[in-house]
Amino acid sequence: MRKSVCLLCTFALLLTGCASTGSERRGLVTTEHYVPVKSTAPAMTGQTALIYVREITLSKAASRPASVVLFVHGAGTPAEVSFDPPYKDYSWMAYLANAGFDVFSMDMTGYGRSTRPLQMNDPCNFSKEQQSQFVPKQIAAPCAASHPTPLTTMSSDWNDIAAVVDHLRALRGVDKVSLVGWSQGGPRTGGYAARNPGKVARMVVLAPAYARNGPLDAPSPLPVGTSSMTAQSATDFKNNWDRQVGCPDQYEPAAMQAIWSDMLASDPVGTTWGTGVRRAPGVPTWGFNQAAVAKIQTPYLMVSGVHDKQVDQERVRQLYAEVGSKQKVFIDLACSSHNAMWEKNRLMLFQASLEWLRDGTVNGVSEGMLKFGY
Repeated sequence: MRKSVCLLCTFALLLTGCASTGSERRGLVTTEHYVPVKSTAPAMTGQTALIYVREITLSKAASRPASVVLFVHGAGTPAEVSFDPPYKDYSWMAYLANAGFDVFSMDMTGYGRSTRPLQMNDPCNFSKEQQSQFVPKQIAAPCAASHPTPLTTMSSDWNDIAAVVDHLRALRGVDKVSLVGWSQGGPRTGGYAARNPGKVARMVVLAPAYARNGPLDAPSPLPVGTSSMTAQSATDFKNNWDRQVGCPDQYEPAAMQAIWSDMLASDPVGTTWGTGVRRAPGVPTWGFNQAAVAKIQTPYLMVSGVHDKQVDQERVRQLYAEVGSKQKVFIDLACSSHNAMWEKNRLMLFQASLEWLRDGTVNGVSEGMLKFGY
């Protein structure tokens, strides 16, 4: 059984975080938490945001180890959709939980089931190009943005991660948490790890959005005129995936439909706009360039799909060369796109992440470049 729970937290609960009751699934327990954070997002600085955290563990509490893993999503798809889709054996989170890890995922401010800035309720904050799909139902005509600067930033994302990591360290009584990131989850997890090395055990990144010549620090002032949020429709979702198909049966159409349905369920407001869209903040990125990754000493596994057209594989190879970790492995994953965790070779990815998080090796190797699935 899968369910989403909306909780009204008392002031006392806001200080400690609040959680729903768990639901059983194939010997696993799924529990939903809302972790409070004092927001540093430009759209709601100083306000309390509630960060949605999904937990999956083995049903027997006695079997819980001291190994805690936190999944961090990318630029558009919230974490529970990215890493725990309701389709066959596609849940990366469940895979690791079945292996004995305590597994969590989090939605950043503005994503999925976490608190969304009120400005996200205004379709004028999409780009002019994206606004056209909401005429005339939501807006009469393309319109000027009511918030023309970023709603959230990479720094506010790190602030969200910090709140959740500290919550999990206290919840499980551990010093360190391992991080798994996808796409823009690369700079999110990498930037956090570079700044908080004592709190991160190991890292796994799929298609990390590395920009070796990008900015190290936040621009001042923040950019004006870029769209502060993005929309994705079912057509957008399918077209973006299809352009990255490079081998037969790379993904199942039924899987795509299940994932898209889960995506809409994570955004009840966006579901009612146009033909139904997923909304997300447009987050400017910094702090994940050559200088920043040179400081990362955490054991680091990076995976890149050979057909990825969103984060070119060469960028991930650059990251491998420049990240400071002495324990680091790069995997070139065959027949895979940016969405490798939803495709035919997903279990190769899952197994590699399991070995890395457990042992710090892949196929017994703690440093090097590997090919999988060829």
